[in-house]
Amino acid sequence: MFKNIEYFVQNALNEDLGRGDLFERLIKKDFLAKAVIISKDTGIFSGEIYIRELLRLTGVKSEWKISDTEHFKNGQILLELEGSYTLLLKLERVILNILQHSCGIATNTAAYVKALEGINIAVLDTRKTRPLLREFEKYSVRNGGAKNHRMGLDDTLMLKDTHLKHITDLKSFVEIARKNIPWTAKIEIECEDVKFAQIAMQSGADIVMCDNMDISQIKEVVAFRNANYPSILLEGSGRITKEKALAYAESGVDAISIGSLIHQAVWVDLSMKML
Repeated sequence: MFKNIEYFVQNALNEDLGRGDLFERLIKKDFLAKAVIISKDTGIFSGEIYIRELLRLTGVKSEWKISDTEHFKNGQILLELEGSYTLLLKLERVILNILQHSCGIATNTAAYVKALEGINIAVLDTRKTRPLLREFEKYSVRNGGAKNHRMGLDDTLMLKDTHLKHITDLKSFVEIARKNIPWTAKIEIECEDVKFAQIAMQSGADIVMCDNMDISQIKEVVAFRNANYPSILLEGSGRITKEKALAYAESGVDAISIGSLIHQAVWVDLSMKML
């Protein structure tokens, strides 16, 4: 993972630097300077391991005032920096972009988790991530207190409506899958109504996703599962907002997956100030 982080932050820096900072040409003599990263918002902090790696690569000294998963308030100093004047200027936007994006996801996620406080349910993200940012965005979700759904196509076999369109014998397909996928891999089947959810359980699914079902339908699925297949996990999914999350969580499913943890997160407001 840490090799991926090094690659990520180095490329983020390269993207901004291009062929070099034009401002640096105007400075005849560089000097040691100090700066702080300060919040102009409230939220949950995330992005620490990425910024630590960026600072390690560039040799900038730091004093951290906060760690991943901790709450911050408006006006709080999050990080103190010391390095050459021109280097701090080069790093400013990369540091802020990483932290603002990551903190935004963690803060948004934490709001969902808090709304379900006291309920025994897993809050999950999805694969609706920005291209090449999946590891980063899912790390941010974890800092907000939720769990990751699958990282990619290689860790769980999920049969969605697009797969199921051309699978005529689901039970036989699941039996074949068991012989060909890793022994530890689970099979999840997406279901849009109660009848198909029952078929999915009878066909040997490990996880049944109740996709875009209303609460009454989900409760029917839960009742059938409890009576017949208690070891199968149930997941609620499909446009679950903060306002609707509690009702889904109380329906009896084991988890709810929410794409908006990531794709609807708003960047928090942070800035860098020279001292």
